[in-house]
Amino acid sequence: MKTPARAWQRMLSGRRLDLLDPTPVDIEIEDIAHGLAFVARWNGQTHGDFAYSVAEHSLLVEEIFGRIGPRVQARWHLAALLHDGPEYVIGDMISPVKAAVGPGYAALDQRLATAIRLRFGLPADIPRQIKTRIKKADRISAWMEATRIAGFSTAEADRFFGAPDPATIADLAIVLRTPTETRAAFTARHADLMEQIA
Repeated sequence: MKTPARAWQRMLSGRRLDLLDPTPVDIEIEDIAHGLAFVARWNGQTHGDFAYSVAEHSLLVEEIFGRIGPRVQARWHLAALLHDGPEYVIGDMISPVKAAVGPGYAALDQRLATAIRLRFGLPADIPRQIKTRIKKADRISAWMEATRIAGFSTAEADRFFGAPDPATIADLAIVLRTPTETRAAFTARHADLMEQIA
């Protein structure tokens, strides 16, 4: 009898996360923060002494999310912070690669995202208007990253991500710091939002 292929990963917290059938009880914020702080955006093709991590990107997206619409509950800020949460175990793929991999990647991402949201008290499905706002913040962040650290011209970034309102990003910076500093900042922001929700 053939032994089934292993589909779980051992986390530093000691949890065993089944990647094909994840459950909220096996998800810890420390694992997410650690994983995202060590996963590079843009496949590491960025300027600077440190890789620009998914955790740093997530902090920026959550900040932008708060600027581009009316005030919303802290739980929707948490949804923005965790929008790329699955990448702590499946990594960050640039969009062309995701398209080439096909629907299997999207299904895996969706299962993990649902488990993460449920773990932290969010609904399995985010309301459409919140999802749209997170996506807009994500695209603004991508534009900033593209033009400031990934070597894109403004015209290229405008074409791929859309030109952002300059007032929205005027005082925002792309932060490059060590993974441990980013991990601490991500964990602290998560704790702050959880306290606001409580």
